[in-house]
Amino acid sequence: MLAQFVLFDGFDPLDVVAPFEVFSAAKAFTDLVSVELVTADGPGEVRSGIPAVSLTATADLDPDRADLIVVPGAAGRSLPQGESDLSDAEREATIPAILGRTLTTGLPGLLAKALAAPGTTVATVCGGSLILSMAGLIDGRSATTHHQGLEVLGMGGVNVTRARVVDDGDLVTAGGVTSGLDLGLYLLEREVGPKVALAVEQLFEHERRGVAWRDHGPAPVSA
Repeated sequence: MLAQFVLFDGFDPLDVVAPFEVFSAAKAFTDLVSVELVTADGPGEVRSGIPAVSLTATADLDPDRADLIVVPGAAGRSLPQGESDLSDAEREATIPAILGRTLTTGLPGLLAKALAAPGTTVATVCGGSLILSMAGLIDGRSATTHHQGLEVLGMGGVNVTRARVVDDGDLVTAGGVTSGLDLGLYLLEREVGPKVALAVEQLFEHERRGVAWRDHGPAPVSA
């Protein structure tokens, strides 16, 4: 399977690197996995939202080739509700502004194509699900994001689920930044198998946290 990891100006490095390294490490245990760093605009160096940290995309985001597409969130300053004393430059460096700028690129169209493609899974870490929501791509779907963005996600017509990883079929979303490791291992188990996922989990000495939510089984009843 080909897993493509999306970069855009201002992305959060850990959102990308954690699941990317999970799938990269899996290549030591199976020949079923390949990985690429990609952008909507093609190969090139992409600046993250952390000064002096960049990654290099080696390919185009291509829903026709990818089996899995992982979308990160942004690294920057959060914007508390009602805050208005920021300069224009400071406001442009906030997470909402960085995420909003992705909507002016070719990324939303490519993600829409990916979500419409049979057999392709779109996954997000942290604010990546907010990009999908702002683009109007996941109305009525179940998803999660960083706890600071849950209210905004719900306002976008998403069924907000407070879980570290939320599996809604061809849409799999994860919460805050460190959840990218859990997302990567969960997807590796789901798409490749538990034996390879366990080997990578042991290599990383990381135990996944919490239950990956799926719309399956009886709903809990109050005591």
